[in-house]
Amino acid sequence: MKAIPSLFSILVLMLLLSSASCGGATSQAQSADSISESSRTAAPFDADTALRYIREQVAFGVRTPGSEGHKACASWIESKLRDWGYTVTLQHFIGTDYFGKEVQGTNIIATLQPEHEERILLMAHWDTRQVADHDPVASRQQEPILGADDGASGVAVLLELARQEALKPSGKALDFVFFDLEDGGGSQSEDSWCLGSQYWAKHPHRPGYSAQWGILLDMVGAHGARFYWEGLSKEYARPLLATLWQTAAQLGWGNYFVQANGSQMTDDHVAVVRELGIPSVDIINFDPTRPTGFGAHWHTTADDMNIISRETLRAVGETVATTVREDL
Repeated sequence: MKAIPSLFSILVLMLLLSSASCGGATSQAQSADSISESSRTAAPFDADTALRYIREQVAFGVRTPGSEGHKACASWIESKLRDWGYTVTLQHFIGTDYFGKEVQGTNIIATLQPEHEERILLMAHWDTRQVADHDPVASRQQEPILGADDGASGVAVLLELARQEALKPSGKALDFVFFDLEDGGGSQSEDSWCLGSQYWAKHPHRPGYSAQWGILLDMVGAHGARFYWEGLSKEYARPLLATLWQTAAQLGWGNYFVQANGSQMTDDHVAVVRELGIPSVDIINFDPTRPTGFGAHWHTTADDMNIISRETLRAVGETVATTVREDL
């Protein structure tokens, strides 16, 4: 789903993060042991509801550009957000799919308290990949993926956060952005990924849009997920990153949120940081000790409901919900 960084990028990242690496995995934040001694009460988040939202998305089938599942899922997301009282903007744009064909994408933006100037941005992508190019069975590598984790999990957590916010407002101005055409990239070009966020960052739904900070959720629902410090997040949003990982440890989720350096991702937060200057953290299942870094189901036909974990959804949802509701 994500372009793995080149050797040059990795060397640059190592230089950027050398002070943290040389000082140990916890040099830029409290140690997990010391944090976990003080427990906290999590903000409301219903993991069972998030799990149901994944099932409902997967039931549409693949959500690749132009497919019936893609159209149905867009309407489903929009309908839920409008039912909860959000102002919803549909941003249509033209991009290309994995095969180079011109397609229409749709970013879905949901806003509470649009008049507020100080805003918080929460993001995920809702499309699925057209090819299972990492499937161990060669004959299946041209099949599209269901994307229970890669796509649906981030959407599900965002929707449950939006539902909880509508039920019990935090008093903060929140924008939920569901990006399209994220997952049609190829190894030949980093710019072929994340077309929806690239478009939105250059043409935000509101002229002059800004936010205090942002959180991107990507592949946040699988069994055995591990969330390391992503490189660009650490470079541009270190205070928010430290707060998120500390919050996770205090809530008892430190085994998921690993306080150590991961890698730099080509993901939807990149354009948001570089074009709009909004400090953003990417919470993404990437473990540098794995062969590809990503889970074994990544870009395979195994990305279905069988690999989804209610506990992982709860860990991510409670961590983000609790962080959003505190003053940073």
